[in-house]
Amino acid sequence: MRKIWVKVDPWDKKIVTTALEGGVDGIMLPRGFSEKAKALGRIQTISEDGDLKLDKDVVIFTIKSGEDEDEIVKLSQKKQVILQCSDWTIIPLENLIAKGADVIAQVRNLEEMETAFGILEKGVGHVVYHADDIIELKKVLSWFHSRGDRIALQTAEVIKVKPVGMGDRVCVDTCTSMGMGQGMLVGNSSNALFLIHSESISNPYVSPRPFRVNAGPVHSYTRVPGGKTRYLSELSAGDPVLIVDFKGDTATGIVGRLKIEKRPLMLVKAVAGGKEMTTIVQNAETIRLTDPEGKAVSVVNLSPGDKILVAVEEGGRHFGMKIEESITEK
Repeated sequence: MRKIWVKVDPWDKKIVTTALEGGVDGIMLPRGFSEKAKALGRIQTISEDGDLKLDKDVVIFTIKSGEDEDEIVKLSQKKQVILQCSDWTIIPLENLIAKGADVIAQVRNLEEMETAFGILEKGVGHVVYHADDIIELKKVLSWFHSRGDRIALQTAEVIKVKPVGMGDRVCVDTCTSMGMGQGMLVGNSSNALFLIHSESISNPYVSPRPFRVNAGPVHSYTRVPGGKTRYLSELSAGDPVLIVDFKGDTATGIVGRLKIEKRPLMLVKAVAGGKEMTTIVQNAETIRLTDPEGKAVSVVNLSPGDKILVAVEEGGRHFGMKIEESITEK
């Protein structure tokens, strides 16, 4: 899960407030201002006297040559390393990412941030942005929160739709209002997930609930930020979940509550690239999958031959983490 710290030096109450309201993960401050920042909101501070202490928990490393890279790799295993270059360049970051180093990139503007997060198609996981202008800070934070990891979705063909009886179904009510073509990835297998559409569509019987995804039974997997999966039954208020649209763009949503109720269920089986996959959903008109154009398809109207969106990956997962291992889930 990507993070952003904002550096505010010298102290500026308006910039700190803007950073807090913009959902930053931490604020770097001059010595003596940590408590002032905490008086404005609950936030992690990075300072000589902050929650994370400079030179103890967090170090700033000025890289001067390629010979420094191995030292940074070792140091990053013990402390959080903020990389400082004499002349901002992506080469050191490329090399360090390739070597597996977890470093924090300093960026001075939105362009540098976009570059840092896109290096080697993986990017850094953490940046620190020196904020000295409220308008620019708002632009940076807006871009940061609107951009998530991109997921490669595939078109699958439905081959079977079958009622399977009663079970405990989970509605995930998020703190995000979703639109057309948006929902969550859910499925019976962690490496084959269906794009379940949000309840953002009006019908004659139920008002739209754009914050909700009627996701599936308690056993189902769902994708969460950081490339992980979790069982629907594990989620609770305050947990992050991954919101995905039909183009594969993602954003982080926060769980407000779960609603677990006994409901009639339906099995959906599909195939993509020769691989069969299944999910189970509630048997009701308001539960919808998503087609390749981003349109919602009600499960009660779903038929063999219909096209829907899925996310498929190779390998398996262990405690939600992707691993290169053969795992069969039927």
